[in-house]
Order: sequence, then C-alpha cells, then structure tokens
Amino acid sequence: MTNLIALSRGLVLSVVVAFVIVLFFAAVIAHAATLNRQLQVGMSGSDVSALQTFLAADVTLYPQGLVTGYFGNLTKAAVINFQLRNGISPVGRVGPVTLPVLNAQMAGGSTGSVQSANSGAAPIITNVGLDVATTTASVSWSTNEFAVGTVYFSAGPLTTTDNNGSLAVSGSTAMTDRTLRMSQSILLQGLLTNTTYYYLIHTTDADGNISVTWPSTFRTK
Repeated sequence: MTNLIALSRGLVLSVVVAFVIVLFFAAVIAHAATLNRQLQVGMSGSDVSALQTFLAADVTLYPQGLVTGYFGNLTKAAVINFQLRNGISPVGRVGPVTLPVLNAQMAGGSTGSVQSANSGAAPIITNVGLDVATTTASVSWSTNEFAVGTVYFSAGPLTTTDNNGSLAVSGSTAMTDRTLRMSQSILLQGLLTNTTYYYLIHTTDADGNISVTWPSTFRTK
C-alpha cells in the first residue's frame, strides 16, 4: 500500500513538472513572437519601436538609431539592409517573408551578422514616472546608458518626423541640463488646470544616438 501511495505521488509530481515545463515553453514561444503584424512606411506603434530598437543594436543596419515608434524612410532603409543581409527581397516593408525571420532573430538577440555590436545603439528608456499637480507635472525616467533628455508636451497630439538622422517633434519642450545621466527628471510648468496633455521623452547619448518614447498622456488636476 505504501509503495502504491509513493508511486501515485510520483506520478502526480511528474505530471505537475511536465505541466510547468509546457507552460514555461509556451510563455517563451509567446514572448518570442515580438511582432504580430506586418509593418510598412506610415505605420506607428509599440511594435514599430521594438523593431527599431532591434535594428538599432547593429549600426551597420540602422546607423541613425532613431527609436520613434513611427515607420519612416530611415526605418525602411534599415529594413532593406536587414533583408539584404538575410537573403530576402529588399522591399523595405516587414511582410510575410521578413516577419518570421525578424521574430526568430529578435528572440535570439541576433541580426544575422557577426558584426552586430552594442556600440551605436540608441538609449533604452525605462521606469517612466509621473507626478501631476494643477499647473505642473514632473516626468522622470532612466536609461541604460548616460544621456541627456528633453520632454516634448502639448495640449494637442504630438507628431514626430524623421529627417536624415534628425528628429522633429511638435509641441513645447522642457530640457534637462547638458549633463549626461542615467536617471533624469524634468518639471513641466505653466500648465492649464484640468487639461489633458500629450508628452514624449527624447534622449540623446554622447554619440548622438536618439531614442524617444511613444506619446502618452496625463491630465492636470
């Protein structure tokens, strides 16, 4: 009887372990599918930012390194470079042929080249925080490297345009000093009460690589 109970417990444990392993690999596979739609010029979103961040890690693919969330001509050129390197027809859009290749390499951290390097990559913005009052708002964030920062803000939607390696953003600006830091905080002043504002964070590292967040909103009190 004791042996039967031990055997039953062993079977239950094996089933539980197998179930956990299945869930783990399912989560990994789901995470690997970074891009879930085809992308082309004129489109925008967090998946475009993910694509740009991946391509910007290799300066031979995307030397401008702009992470804007908007698929412009610079992103198209970077996609063409990626396609040429991987033997894909250089159409400049992420179509059904390019999409699975990108997802596989994004999951593996490779761009298909031994020349891939971290140098030249745009700063990665994380830990964005907001402290909103009636006529002011404090915006804070961190980057994975030393950078200077600017916050663009407006009571109307913001627009971004990439032009030959530079980035134009609509709206007013509030800038930190020129000291390179990994943690930044900017106070926006003179805001209207009970008003929704659009804002984005713009960072530049010592090499001139640029990264911006996708426009978000806050509302004053």
